[in-house]
Amino acid sequence: MVGEFETIRYEVADGIATITYCRPDKLNAFTGAMIQEIVQTFDRIDADDAVRAVVVTGDGRGFCAGADLSAGADTFKSFSGEESLERADGSLDYSRPAARDLGGFLSLRIHRCLKPVIAAINGPAAGIGVTSTLPMDVRLASDRARFAMVFSRRGIVPEAASSYFLPRVVGISQALEWCYSGKPFDAEAACAGGLVKAVYPHDELLPAAYALAHEFIDGTAPVSLALIRQMLWRGIDMNHPMDAHRLDSRGVLWRARSADAVEGVNSFLEKRPGRFSDRVSTDMPDFFPWWEEPEYH
Repeated sequence: MVGEFETIRYEVADGIATITYCRPDKLNAFTGAMIQEIVQTFDRIDADDAVRAVVVTGDGRGFCAGADLSAGADTFKSFSGEESLERADGSLDYSRPAARDLGGFLSLRIHRCLKPVIAAINGPAAGIGVTSTLPMDVRLASDRARFAMVFSRRGIVPEAASSYFLPRVVGISQALEWCYSGKPFDAEAACAGGLVKAVYPHDELLPAAYALAHEFIDGTAPVSLALIRQMLWRGIDMNHPMDAHRLDSRGVLWRARSADAVEGVNSFLEKRPGRFSDRVSTDMPDFFPWWEEPEYH
């Protein structure tokens, strides 16, 4: 056991939560239990106003080697959470909750997060070890990192909602090239392809991730960051600038009446850092979460 969790370590310091994958003997390969623990930490993160940003990294020499393959040929059946999904005629019942990919639950939970999320990829990342980072906001890599989207070489397909996220992060041609071949590539290639923002000497990776997190959170309003994160991620799918204009107008109208907006102007005029009082746990706008409104769909 790693503190209160079995497979991860969770720490908060200086406004930043660090999630560390802790199965180093397995290169931090994912299990269903591990995914559930990570989801729980993101629930905690959103509820804790002391947490302003998140850094995700791995223990030991690996970031995440993908799904734990120790179950052999049945790995992907058990990893998907399969119970009894076959109908009497032998066809699969795709409508059952148990038919859903567990990696997708993790990606969707990260997508809903209200705090900036940074991946500090310290070593090898394969399969879901890569795709689970796609809904994070920024990926930084150690010069020891290696990547592989090995789905075609394992007889499966990309998971963790990566058919949505990967083309949006790196573009369709690069996404297809990496997924078609399943060939490993190094951190420099990941950076050139747009998967990671920058590559650092190994010992400088975590300090760089924390420095970037502080760029996001120092002197900024927590509620504004929460709204910005969701507005931009969900704006990817808007069909017309008018959709964005409607949403932006709601945000400006609501936030202009907040104590944070007054403080933002005063701190600028007084040439000092802002001291923002609104909290994500209590002061989100009345139109949030707007994507659940019937007219939004």
